[in-house]
Order: sequence, then C-alpha cells, then structure tokens
Amino acid sequence: MTRLIAFHRFITIVILSGVWITATLGDERPNVVLVMADDQGWGQTGYYNHPILKTPNLDAMAANGLRFDRFYAAAPVCSPTRASVLTGRTHDRTGVLSHGYALHRQERTIARAMQEAGYSTGHFGKWHLNGVRGPGVPVLDSDPHHPGHFGFDHWLTVTNFFDMNPVMSRMGKFEEFQGDSSEIVVGEALKFIKQTKQQNKPFFTVIWYGSPHSPWVASEEDQIDGEEAQSAHHHGELMAMDRSIGTLRAGLKRMGVANDTLVWFCSDNGGLKGVGHDSVGGLRGNKGSIWEGGLRVPGIIEWPAQIKPRITMYPASTMDILPTLVDVIGMPSDTMLDRIDGASIKPLLAREIGQRSKLIPFHYKGSAALIDNNLKLVKLRKGEYQLFDLAVDKTESHDIAGEQTDAAKRLRIAIDAMVSSVANSQLGADYSEGKVTREGPHSRFWYAIPEYQPFLKGWADRPEYRDWVNRKQRAKNNERDKQTKKVKK
Repeated sequence: MTRLIAFHRFITIVILSGVWITATLGDERPNVVLVMADDQGWGQTGYYNHPILKTPNLDAMAANGLRFDRFYAAAPVCSPTRASVLTGRTHDRTGVLSHGYALHRQERTIARAMQEAGYSTGHFGKWHLNGVRGPGVPVLDSDPHHPGHFGFDHWLTVTNFFDMNPVMSRMGKFEEFQGDSSEIVVGEALKFIKQTKQQNKPFFTVIWYGSPHSPWVASEEDQIDGEEAQSAHHHGELMAMDRSIGTLRAGLKRMGVANDTLVWFCSDNGGLKGVGHDSVGGLRGNKGSIWEGGLRVPGIIEWPAQIKPRITMYPASTMDILPTLVDVIGMPSDTMLDRIDGASIKPLLAREIGQRSKLIPFHYKGSAALIDNNLKLVKLRKGEYQLFDLAVDKTESHDIAGEQTDAAKRLRIAIDAMVSSVANSQLGADYSEGKVTREGPHSRFWYAIPEYQPFLKGWADRPEYRDWVNRKQRAKNNERDKQTKKVKK
C-alpha cells in the first residue's frame, strides 16, 4: 500500500511537472510586433544626441531593451528591406530589386509562418511590395500581391509612403482617416491586438510607418521652432512617430501584454540628405548607397520578460528577423526556404555571444558589400573592391585592402560567390519549381492602373496626389498633341 501511494505521488509529480513544463514553454512564445520607420537615419534619435530632435519614447524603449549600435537594413531603399524582413533573404533573391518591385509569391514569409503557428497576423501602414510606385494609395482587393497573399489575416495598408489624413485600404475597402499617419496606424494596430487578446490568441503585428519619408507634413505642434520649413516638417514627422511609439508601448501595458511581447524597431534604410541636420550620425553616404550611412539604422528589441537592458555592438540586420523569430517561437526549419541570408540571434537576446559567424550580404543595383564583424568589403559597380575596418573607421575613409591582403582575398571570394548565388536565385533556383512562376508586375505607377481611374478625379485636390494626377493628365494632353500634329502633317 505504501508503495502504491508513493507510486501515485510520483505519477502526480510527473504529470504536474509535465503541465508546468508545457505551460512554461507556451509562455515563452511571445506576441510579436515589428515596427519600421520610413527613411529614419542612424543618427536621428535622442539617444545618439541629435542636435534638435527629441525622441523620448524611442529613448525609453532603448533603455529598457537591447539597443543595437550596428543594426543594418538589408538595402539602402525601402521595398527591398521590407522583402528581407518577411523572408530572411537579401532582396534581390526575392524579386524586389529596388523600390516598386513585387515580392515573388513563391517566397516563404514570416507572416505565413506565424499564421500557421496559431498567431493572428496583421499589417498596418506602408506595404510597397506589390510593384506599384508613386505616393501611397489604398491597396486593391484585386491586387495579386496584397498583404493577404503573404500571410496577413488583417491588413490596413497603402502602397507606399503616406502622411497626414491618409486614404487607406482595409482588406480592399477604402477608408479616409483624419490625423497624423503614425498615430493612425498605431491606433488601428492596438485595436487589432485588443481583439486578438479577447480571442485568447497570440498576435503578430507589423507596423510600417510612412514617416519620415517625403513629402514632409507635420502638424504645427510637432514642428520644431527656429527650423526652416523643410527641417521643421521632416523632424516634426519624427517627433510624431516617436509619440506613437509611446502610444504603442502604453497600449501594450494597459492591455497587460507588454511583458510577453517582443517589439522589434528599426528603419528601412539610411537617412536623407538636405533635411537641415545630419541624419546619419557622421557615417558615410545616405539613402541609396551601400555605404554605412545608407544601410546602418536604429535598431531596438524590447521584450521585458526575456531581455535585460543593454547596448550591443554585435552586427545584425533585417535579414535576421525571420530566422530569429523562427528560433524564438520554435517553428520548424522548413518554415524558411533553404537559402537564407540572415541568422538567428536568439542567444544574443540573453547575453553577448562574441563574434558573428555568418557574413551579412548586401546586393543593390550592381554594387555589393559583405560585413564580417568589424570588416566590410565593398564591391563597386566598376568592379573595384575596397576594405574597411569599421571599428576605427566608421566613415569608410581608409581602404585597407592593401594592408590586410588575406582578409581582402577571403572576402573577395565570398562576395563574388554571393553575387553568383543571387543571380541563380533570381532565376528561381531556390524554389521547388526551379523557376519563378509569377514575375511582377514591377514599377507601375498607380495613376496608370485601370482600377484606380474612377478615383483620380476625387483625389486631384489631395496634396499628396495632386501632382501625380495632373502628371497623368499632362501625359494624355501631350499624346493628344502628338496625334494632332501627325494628322495635320
């Protein structure tokens, strides 16, 4: 009898232990919010001592999480970096060669993976992965590359950048909003999160701002006194965006989910020229270049349940987001395609892990670069190679290829292999079909797309669309004049 009681106690302990272990593992699956600015440079935060810009909410997030001082966008312009976030791959593999290119439908995305893992998935804000150019307009329900086709259950989206009082698309239905675009998308994202919480489901939420992309339109209260108009509006958009970060963090706390929510913030590319003050913190280059100023961006991960606040110099990129989340959540490896350019940085969330073992590749419009911890090899369009030690030369001013010949040779072999590999990927080598089954359409201007024609007249007076609608009319007038001249001849 004593043995039987002991056995029952043992079984009870095992069962309870099993329940506890299951609950603990379940609790470790965080909610996830990915937040991305549009054209915010590496130097445009308060914590980097910007001369006029105050970002108290980003500063607080950085002070409470893991702040990356070497975080990289996968590309120096917007659409390509967005493709890398969703796929964990350098953008040229995915069909998104530059802004306004459409993401291949064959790509495996983080949204689809989270959806299959039981998460409710939502996208709010700029999309720019459907091959449409021009200022952001509502994404069509008939668009073969809208967010729903890539794993988002709910989406409130525009094609490209957007500002005050935007017109957006909620699952294909157009809606007009009043107010600052950053506050609008955060407010809508919080509604989605609240609804998901009520359903007792974890959430995966993507918030892609339209700020501080031009044209800059900041409210009067956000414009910085003493600045010329362009600077006042540009930096004012950043202030409004920062305030919405505060709204997001406060909303998560109010709903009681902040502790178990991983929030990952970054920008889609480096900062801009001509905005009144240095946007890249003294780095070389700006948006559009593969120099540090075009690629290095602010990066913060806040996850109170798991991350103790600190600053890291570990180099990481937007290509690491998908493999990291796959690792954190425990999803199967076939969630991703076999050829992934990013790497999981899950161990870094808990502690410093030394040198990075996987190179960070960049490939954009005939130029390429590789980052190997402090070393960066750049391959320019004319075929010239340059090597820099970023630990002592953040302005990339001193080419050390002639001094570190072994490192230069090793990285030249690696970068040439990467370029060749990307070329194969562009032909579809990474897909099970061995080819790209649906290419594009790419770089269409929305004013020429038939489905938008009924809206052009109504949009002609909106400041963000006026020039583009008139551009279409001028093109029609020019074509008519040409035909008239032919007839007269």
